[in-house]
Amino acid sequence: MSTMRPEPTLRRETGFGLVAALFLIIVVTLLVVAMARLSSVQHGSTSLAIQQARAYQAARAGLEWGISRAFNAGACAAGNPSLAGSGLAEFAVGVACSVSSYTDDDGSLVQIYRITATAQNGTPAGRPDYAYRQLSATVERRP
Repeated sequence: MSTMRPEPTLRRETGFGLVAALFLIIVVTLLVVAMARLSSVQHGSTSLAIQQARAYQAARAGLEWGISRAFNAGACAAGNPSLAGSGLAEFAVGVACSVSSYTDDDGSLVQIYRITATAQNGTPAGRPDYAYRQLSATVERRP
């Protein structure tokens, strides 16, 4: 009698599909996290750019206020003009001014106004979207 040995059955290796699926899930998750972070950073940058533009406009309004006062009143206007009622009401504006005079060749008086306007919306530690701008102008007035 001959003994027959049973033929070995081929066993398929299982589990490779699971490893590939896990790898794909990890890659897609990392991609989604990277895109979310990029979107967040881009949104923050855009928000800060808008606040900087608003700070520039507030400082420009203060500068124009100072120039208007210098030409209409003939005096150096320093102070804090209010932007209440405008879209820039959250900004505090400070205007500083200095004046010097000289006599022109023809004997007329010439006044030179140096006006500086500073605008900011709070303090750097107090706001994540803090913005600050300072503008200055030098104008000449002949009374």
